[in-house]
Amino acid sequence: MKNAVYYTITPKDLAAHLFEVTLTVDKPDPVGQVFSLPAWIPGSYMIREFARNIVRIGASSGDARIALKKRDKHTWQAEPCKGPLVLTYEVYAWDLSVRAAHLDQTHGFFNGTSVFLSVHEQDNLRHVVDIRPPEGEVFKAWRVATALPELKAKRYGFGTYVAANYDELIDHPVEMGTFDLATFKAHGVTHDIVLTGRVPNLDMARLAADLKKICEEQIILFEPKSRCAPMNRYVFMTLAVGDGYGGLEHRASTALVCSRSDLPVKGQKGMSDGYRTYLGLCSHEYFHTWNVKRIKPAAFAPYDLRTEGYTSLLWLFEGFTSYYDDLMLVRSGVIDETAYFKLLAKTINGVLRRSGRTKQSVAESSFDAWTKYYRQDENSPNAIVSYYTKGSLVGLALDLTIRTETRGRKSLDDVMRALWQRYGRDFYSDNGGVGVAEADVERLFDEITGLKLKRFFDRYVRGTDDLPLARLLTPFGVEVADKHKDGKEAKASLNVRTTRDGNDCKLANVYEGGAAHRAGLSAGDILVAMDGVRVTASNLDNLLSRYRIDDAVTVHAFRRDELMVFSATLATDDAPQMSLTGHAKPAAHARQRAAWLGTKTA
Repeated sequence: MKNAVYYTITPKDLAAHLFEVTLTVDKPDPVGQVFSLPAWIPGSYMIREFARNIVRIGASSGDARIALKKRDKHTWQAEPCKGPLVLTYEVYAWDLSVRAAHLDQTHGFFNGTSVFLSVHEQDNLRHVVDIRPPEGEVFKAWRVATALPELKAKRYGFGTYVAANYDELIDHPVEMGTFDLATFKAHGVTHDIVLTGRVPNLDMARLAADLKKICEEQIILFEPKSRCAPMNRYVFMTLAVGDGYGGLEHRASTALVCSRSDLPVKGQKGMSDGYRTYLGLCSHEYFHTWNVKRIKPAAFAPYDLRTEGYTSLLWLFEGFTSYYDDLMLVRSGVIDETAYFKLLAKTINGVLRRSGRTKQSVAESSFDAWTKYYRQDENSPNAIVSYYTKGSLVGLALDLTIRTETRGRKSLDDVMRALWQRYGRDFYSDNGGVGVAEADVERLFDEITGLKLKRFFDRYVRGTDDLPLARLLTPFGVEVADKHKDGKEAKASLNVRTTRDGNDCKLANVYEGGAAHRAGLSAGDILVAMDGVRVTASNLDNLLSRYRIDDAVTVHAFRRDELMVFSATLATDDAPQMSLTGHAKPAAHARQRAAWLGTKTA
């Protein structure tokens, strides 16, 4: 193929976790070809310095060695040559996450941002990659899973794959190994489920049936008439481990990590909390197919993967996706209203628990993702708000507000469809797409809904006010109750979050204004005793249950290697305990709730 950039990638040494990559440039820049590896991966807003995992690199042209000069932490320049120019390098792959690359005797996985150097000024050429198997009879059963179009490979087989450009190449992760596989169609589009890891008695048929419902519901949301998905094929890639959770979106696939106990078991009735959480994760990443992979903030159109890309709109792109992920579960019928209200209450309680919500707006949180949200420390609950969780509540509040004030004629769904039609539907067309400018968001909301929402944005997006969810939910027949305020659930507390350190009880977070804070305890302190009774990793709650609110206790704790004594006055456990309950009467409220949740009225 002429006018293309060529790669091969081979699992070279599985025990050493090394991929070998070759990169061939037919027509290198005559003044010296420049190459670089991204510093971050879209969807995970943190500089990760993927180039640090390149352990060996060299260049040649024909039989001649070509010198490479390191220009900065992730950029190389080759000395001038006529070409073709071939780079050969090894990548250390031992990051068991969805963000980078991992390789051992059980499987291989990589994102293109971790392994494929970009060829400067040739990013828009076709990019062809030959994915090769590891050597050895024991690996004969390995297959390949990716949403990349096949060039000279059978689906799920090793061979050559092609991308229209570098951006497309790095937006299709690859899994290789002996994985479980299932396929379903959602409105005519093939969807594959690829599952790596040992999962006894996996009910793959149930998983496929549930994901089919969720995917079809999302396709209908954005394309209610045509029911046309924005991709020709989609792949859910899941790595099942003992304990894990995470996901990362791509334009036609998603990479997921979950606990094997979260996956459905054959013959098991009902839905476990873990399986519901896993389906919510799948729903979240699938929704990103529209919201952030095609409807993008202007700062990401195009991405500059060499440095941070700042936007104040992650509350919309991540927060609204977090709102719709669980909403799609109930609209698709995978869960019922009661389960949805339980999930919603958990989100509300999590947001209200963090005093950082009173200091940082979701717009500020979005902009500070690089330095604060993705670099959280022990004080983060007291300093920042999550644009995921509070952003999802902003989406909920906007949806309810729009539905109420337009008497059901408009909803947040209409705004999402307008964003899709104007910014997302043609983003990867030949003409290219543009991102959503920050100044246009509020204007679009007003235009589509016919409302004036500036006060809402000032208070809840640019401001730090708590959302009036109890009031907004009332017209939908949903009652919000706080068990904490009624006194029935009030317990004596130090107002801390603890973690296990061996058999010791370590303070992970000390909540601002709480009993531990007032006593002088700090995150990192290891509790030794309370009123002379030993504190362990498992008995703190039992010890506290013997006390009443306002009781004084003496706490011994180690700070570093020094034993310290604190006098604490126990306070109310101020963690909010909101619960949501839907009512059948009045009927008008029940009908509005049914229209919102896509359920039937009683």
